[in-house]
Amino acid sequence: MSKSSESIEAIKQAIRDAGLRATPARIATLMMLRDASAPLTHANVADHLAANGVDKATAFRNLNDMADAGLLRRTELGDHVWRFEAIAEGAHNQSAHPHFLCVDCGTVSCLDDVKLTAGSQRVSDKFGEVTEILLRGHCNDCL
Repeated sequence: MSKSSESIEAIKQAIRDAGLRATPARIATLMMLRDASAPLTHANVADHLAANGVDKATAFRNLNDMADAGLLRRTELGDHVWRFEAIAEGAHNQSAHPHFLCVDCGTVSCLDDVKLTAGSQRVSDKFGEVTEILLRGHCNDCL
């Protein structure tokens, strides 16, 4: 099933299964983030939901509630801006994937296929658990 073909009923059930009420604002938020190809900021989400009458405070509260419930991942990529992305169904304990942050335009891209090598994993395990990998550079549009 593609992201965009996920039914509203499935979205409602995922929200309820996480222990939250399936309000119209939460449904719209989760649908938008599941369809997004990269993490979105609170401002991105709030601007989109404003057309449905959802205020910024409600959008922010819902993002944090759904992150706390395990439906969304909340990430700060060193620029003091929280970004949110949907966690795949059934992957609540999955580690975060790497991101690429363009230092010129601020665009964030998901790098789902980038993994630590076995050797890098062994070395990093000596220091602790890797929970996030962030690559910074210049995106192709800014080169």
